[in-house]
Amino acid sequence: MKLLRFGEPGMEKPGLLDTDGLIRDLSDHIGDIDGAALSTENLRKLSEIDPTSLPAVSDTVRIGPCVAGVSKIIGIGLNYSDHAEEAGMDIPSEPIIFMKAVSSICGPDDDVITPKGSTQLDYEVELGVVIGSRASYVSEHAALDHVAGYCIANDVSERSFQIGRPGGQWDKGKGCDTFAPIGPWMVTADEIADPQDLDMELDVNGQKRQRGNTAKMIFNVRQLVANVSHYMTLLPGDILITGTPPGVGMGMKPQQYLVPGDSIRLAIAGLGEQTQKVVAPR
Repeated sequence: MKLLRFGEPGMEKPGLLDTDGLIRDLSDHIGDIDGAALSTENLRKLSEIDPTSLPAVSDTVRIGPCVAGVSKIIGIGLNYSDHAEEAGMDIPSEPIIFMKAVSSICGPDDDVITPKGSTQLDYEVELGVVIGSRASYVSEHAALDHVAGYCIANDVSERSFQIGRPGGQWDKGKGCDTFAPIGPWMVTADEIADPQDLDMELDVNGQKRQRGNTAKMIFNVRQLVANVSHYMTLLPGDILITGTPPGVGMGMKPQQYLVPGDSIRLAIAGLGEQTQKVVAPR
């Protein structure tokens, strides 16, 4: 299934995308696409619903973040060997973990707002892993049993906040408002045969920037879920964003950062695509 949320910010309703590409309203069956809805049993019940029995929704409706009530977004840094190379950093011996503020979550096609004082605004297409059941000290063997599905995430980053000035740190550069577009939908895990074989791409103003495949991850999804669960309990609805392939603005020569007016398009095979416009500080 492709589960999504539609409607104005703060008023989103649960829905699914049918095989004809129509959005169907799930409001009569569940309250929201949140942690409570992502259990194996609840996903099974949703999969048994005939999509044609659900009300169709206008294709002009806004698509919101694909998961509600997220308790945390856990980012993984330098998780692609070719991205670590372009950043001039050593390949990590174990996953680098950082946090993105949940207030940074926005819809897949919402504007990316340039934060005040920004000088090095960057983009990162990433595979998002949505947790479906509580995970604490899980083994790699059992790790994927805790995954409800997958989505696209743009790990928007302000590099000067992250590393470019005194007091800079990853959380500062990753947590600004609109820095975590997720969606357009969460594709349930049963529809993704191999999360380590997904093509990824990102363009800016129609120009190719990032091209990659999740096969290039240093630590795969199974390893990441297990590793992170040893440092914090993962709850249903939590999202791991798993690193980015090469082609980020920081790695270009000369560096090319985002500015107001730019348009970003992201896509991952089987998970749809996002499009954002960069706008000035508000």
